[in-house]
Amino acid sequence: MFYTHGWVHVIAGCMFCGKTDEMLRLLRRFSIAGRSVILVKPRLDTRTDRVTVVSRSGAQHHAVTVDDSLQIETEAADADIVAIEEGQFFDDRLPDAVERLADGGKQVVVTGLDRDFRGVPFGTMPRLMALADQVTKLTAICMVCGEPATRTQRLIDGEPAPADSPLIVIGGMGDETYEARCRLHHEVPGLG
Repeated sequence: MFYTHGWVHVIAGCMFCGKTDEMLRLLRRFSIAGRSVILVKPRLDTRTDRVTVVSRSGAQHHAVTVDDSLQIETEAADADIVAIEEGQFFDDRLPDAVERLADGGKQVVVTGLDRDFRGVPFGTMPRLMALADQVTKLTAICMVCGEPATRTQRLIDGEPAPADSPLIVIGGMGDETYEARCRLHHEVPGLG
């Protein structure tokens, strides 16, 4: 949708659910409508080069890489639409920056994992989802049974990663570090 005032749209879900594809689809529409678009990604996301966001389907868009959320407002000064990729990797100031952008009349689209590999709400995503004007929650397909998947399974040597594994391990672009899983088949040894 197109708005004439500030708006926050969060696109969330597990890995492999199409968050980036959905964001890129929206950015194409905004661009066709003549809106000025900027896509920002965190420096931590090293799956692709620093100046491109690429979805698993091959769709891509030019991006600006930043070190922290405070840089987003400066980079987005001349944009109508501000897209933020991998919101879960940003610092705790991201929700406030997103609110300021929207209050300033910008339409903001944020993508991110809603849960980490343990199934726990991830970083600032719960807060972003709460302040959003619109939330799109996507599902993937469970790699075990084919049912709708809402969880991200991290694997180490083909086995579920234990709960005490590092929180952030960048992967998921052509590797076997992660799988989409349903609630039934999501396993985290040592959790709770």
